[in-house]
Amino acid sequence: MKSVSGIRGIVGKSLTPEIVLHYSSAFGIMSNSGKIVVGRDTRDTGEMLEKAVFSGLMSVGCNVINLGICSSPTIQLMVEKQKANGGIAITASHNPVEWNALKFIGRDGLFLDEKEWEKLDNIYEKKRIRYVNWKNVGTIIDYDSAIEGHIEKILDLPYISPDRIAQRRFQVVVDCVNGAGGKIIPYLLQKLGCTVYPLNCDQSGIFPHNPEPLPENLTELCDKVKFYGADIGFAVDPDGDRLAVVDENGVPLGEDYTLVLAVKYILEKKKGDVVVNESTSRAVDDIASEFSVRVERTKVGEIYVAQRIRELGSPIGGEGNGGVILPEVHLGRDAMIGISIIIQMLAEYNTSIGKLRKELPEYYMVKRKIQLSDNVYNELIKKLSRENSKEDLSLIDGLKINKKNWWIHIRKSRTEPEVRIICEAKSKKKVEEIYKGVERIIADISKMGS
Repeated sequence: MKSVSGIRGIVGKSLTPEIVLHYSSAFGIMSNSGKIVVGRDTRDTGEMLEKAVFSGLMSVGCNVINLGICSSPTIQLMVEKQKANGGIAITASHNPVEWNALKFIGRDGLFLDEKEWEKLDNIYEKKRIRYVNWKNVGTIIDYDSAIEGHIEKILDLPYISPDRIAQRRFQVVVDCVNGAGGKIIPYLLQKLGCTVYPLNCDQSGIFPHNPEPLPENLTELCDKVKFYGADIGFAVDPDGDRLAVVDENGVPLGEDYTLVLAVKYILEKKKGDVVVNESTSRAVDDIASEFSVRVERTKVGEIYVAQRIRELGSPIGGEGNGGVILPEVHLGRDAMIGISIIIQMLAEYNTSIGKLRKELPEYYMVKRKIQLSDNVYNELIKKLSRENSKEDLSLIDGLKINKKNWWIHIRKSRTEPEVRIICEAKSKKKVEEIYKGVERIIADISKMGS
């Protein structure tokens, strides 16, 4: 799969070392054979693909700054800090363990946008790769201070107070799914004076459960929060850019509420318009209205949100998958930022995460993914567009139907060969009714085509 989310596939099947090597060489050419930052998550295939990335970059004269195992936001931040020409994150994020990917980062620390991606893909497809001679082959420099640099940047924020947080002596359970967050997140929480109960933090790359931080995948974390009598639980995906929260009673908040909490806190400190994607909860809009600021929506994808945040000078934004973007640190989704903000909120408001959640707007959301042929998908979009032609429709990313008390968003995934269907309403009954209605339409279309 190829998109602004990089190249992604099942290793040994659709993603091979040869493909990785040639895309890395193409990226090196596109980056003027400059300095490139490289890091990876903990998947078993990561080391193999890392060597292919090194070879591809060095063969076109790039010098590699090797971060080893670290989170995607750490890699993005280090591209900026090292004044590199770009970066490559070797991670398939929330995908199952058999998948891996390359996510390409521009010199500004943002993932490539559509034009940049087309340029890279064109170099790859047309084999416009010029290899250097033996005298000009690039070098590899191991850089061991990336995690410390990332944490330092977060703790330098004027509204994060480690001393104030430490006074509360929070007990925190952290599930890092044995991914890249297994080192940085416990370390960050210890710096904030918390007692940490690590869960799946050994960085073995063996995911103990589905790595996407959805409520149904967090049962072990919920149980451990109750077992330890902890104040809060955090879960991240394998590359540490998405964050989910569990309250003191072992109840998941839902990943959308990670961003809702962060938006509420930051707007209290600094007013400004908020940028989120089309699939993000309306709870963000409700919070924004309390501060008399707008919410602008983009296509799903970190790069689209980040670019618009930069254009508007927004104080905060992100995606409803648990991705918080705070431009004061860097323009990328960052679970470590989300953790710091939420822990600071608990200390500053002198409350519990459960009570804090009850004060937020109440919505119910269904997030599901199904496999549809292109014909069925296209017919579904056409039919729903016709039937809802008088409604508020958005076609910037699949189809989104906005109604007064509910919405539904249907689009093709850029990270999996599936169609995502997300709907939200004020009641569980209504949201399930909406989803089942779409299921019936899909069944009817499929029958007609068979």
